[in-house]
Amino acid sequence: MSSIRKHFFENSLYSAVTIQDHLFYLSESGDGWVGSERDYTYDELLERAFNQLREKNPEMATGEKKKFVMKPPQVVRIGSKKTAFANFAEICRLLHRMPKHVLQFLLAELGTSGSIDGSNQLIIKGRFQQKQIENVLRRYIKEYVTCHTCRSPDTILQKDARLYFLQCEQCNSRCSVAPIKSGFQAVANKQQRQAIRASKN
Repeated sequence: MSSIRKHFFENSLYSAVTIQDHLFYLSESGDGWVGSERDYTYDELLERAFNQLREKNPEMATGEKKKFVMKPPQVVRIGSKKTAFANFAEICRLLHRMPKHVLQFLLAELGTSGSIDGSNQLIIKGRFQQKQIENVLRRYIKEYVTCHTCRSPDTILQKDARLYFLQCEQCNSRCSVAPIKSGFQAVANKQQRQAIRASKN
């Protein structure tokens, strides 16, 4: 590779070098060769670019991936036949998903019915434990939140006609996801089914 003359950089405060498909902006301040007529070497440019990368994008430089940490659902019993998912609206905001879509999946997986009350709590018909709600949310995140290619949670759920597509903001991949009604079946164990039958009596 031919060397790059220093005077090329003196016209502006920032200069761009493309390395491995990333554009890093290099500052002219604080370098030992300022004022020198010698050429930049490729190794110096490479080291300088990655120093800027580490400072401005520590996650990218270290190879660390974003981890999605889900807030635990707050589940409260209402009498003997209902369960309140108190922070349902908050979790939908954290997931960046429409409450209607999360609600549809949750009720289908639990095999029950429910609605949002005036306090934005989800009132579910039947008796359910926090662990059961949490497991359903994990399945929702796996299918409708995390990218199926790079596993990043930085995604957008888009509806096109009758299909939903998961668009990743990190790797730009786009894939269709299973419709809730046909793509998933309610997961209800013996205790859940008994609770649903009891709530109908």
